[in-house]
Amino acid sequence: MQPPSKPVPPEQQATEAGSVTTPVRGALASLSLAMLLPALGTSIANVGLPDMARALQAPFQDVQWIVLAYLLAITALIVSVGRLGDMLGRRRLLLAGIALFAVASVLCALAPSLWLLVAARALQGLGASVMMALTMAFVGSTVPKAQTGSAMGLLGTMSAVGTTLGPALGGLLIAHFGWQAIFLVNVPLAGVALLLAWRFLPADRRGAHARRPVFDHRGTLLLALTLAAYALAMTLGRGQFGMRNAALLLAACVGGALFVYVELKAPAPLIRLAMLRAPVLSAGLATSMLVSTVMMSTLVVGPFYLARGLGLSTAVTGMVLAAGPLVAAFCGVPSGWLVDRYGAQRMGGAGLCGAAGACLALALLPASLGIPGYVAPIMLLTASYALFQAANNTAVMGDIAADQRGVISGMLNLSRNLGLVTGASVMGAVFAASAGDITGAQPAAMIGGMHATFAVASALILAALAIFALGRALSKP
Repeated sequence: MQPPSKPVPPEQQATEAGSVTTPVRGALASLSLAMLLPALGTSIANVGLPDMARALQAPFQDVQWIVLAYLLAITALIVSVGRLGDMLGRRRLLLAGIALFAVASVLCALAPSLWLLVAARALQGLGASVMMALTMAFVGSTVPKAQTGSAMGLLGTMSAVGTTLGPALGGLLIAHFGWQAIFLVNVPLAGVALLLAWRFLPADRRGAHARRPVFDHRGTLLLALTLAAYALAMTLGRGQFGMRNAALLLAACVGGALFVYVELKAPAPLIRLAMLRAPVLSAGLATSMLVSTVMMSTLVVGPFYLARGLGLSTAVTGMVLAAGPLVAAFCGVPSGWLVDRYGAQRMGGAGLCGAAGACLALALLPASLGIPGYVAPIMLLTASYALFQAANNTAVMGDIAADQRGVISGMLNLSRNLGLVTGASVMGAVFAASAGDITGAQPAAMIGGMHATFAVASALILAALAIFALGRALSKP
């Protein structure tokens, strides 16, 4: 390897053999934007669905594919693009992903028909999956190990900011410039992210005589089809689980079994299944999915409880619902600092304990406490989630080999996404079964439905705590 042509600035840190980072602040700025854009792309489109339905003269059942295509592309491809980053170079693939996201955003704005818009959104989802899979993978090569938790907390904050900002920014843009603006706003942001990533992220390094890596095409296709089938099974039907959902779920189970069989035989598997024997990794993925399932409960149940259980207006309901994302946005960086200060394992357990207490409070919440009685445990739940995410991501990514960071980062993001889509379906079904006919249910039924939903959520968090404790015990020498 050739020596550097000029002295390394003091702020540069050697973090792995053969690799020297560029200035940490610039690298974190690029990664922060790369984390914000996919979250913004998810939340900003929802507010524009009515306008797009009118402009494109499409029914709601078809318009929902504008959101679904984006989420499906991310869910199905995030592990595969993480592996590609490990093989081909994370920097060049991240640059390509950001550029693809920008181009797809322009295509979305120019789409003359619904299905061309859906296709452009799927392409945008591919770019988003690259950014989501590789941002955490870059932390190990750009940030000193003692500051990993803070970096993970910052990335969590940017994701929460994107989710929180989307509806408000989308409504403002649509009111003044039309629905196309919610896609075009991504272009300048992506341009800045591309420039920062090109300037500050460390260059990909491969030996001159390195063997050309082998990509697991069969495993990649099987995993993508399996994840797409599962995501569709959990999202189609708008809360009603029918024969189509059951068939898709069965297809996902069969696909999962075939994937395991193919990976065991593959000379260069997409996912080395032996890695899942590592207690920290397997426990981290399982707890991430369980906690994300619980977090989706707040989005599924909260609007019904506030509007029909407490009788709040739409405007007040929206303001109350904004409390959770705002707490997440403010707690990400402090959570990362706590992880660096007190350790990932200790703070991960604290986050799960806080989430368990919040869910129990919501399960027993008297309606007489009104808005404060709902907001206080929601704030605790969201802050605990931010702490758990920073700790869990730091613990899982901490001891991963450099050539596996992309695929493990993709698996972490996948576990979160699968938890969200599972929560939307399963926790929504629990609420509907407890409250009865949601369209005409009385306030008491809505309150009972919320109590039942968060009783189940409490059980899931306690299960996550048990898995976390077991993983911690098994990881000790």
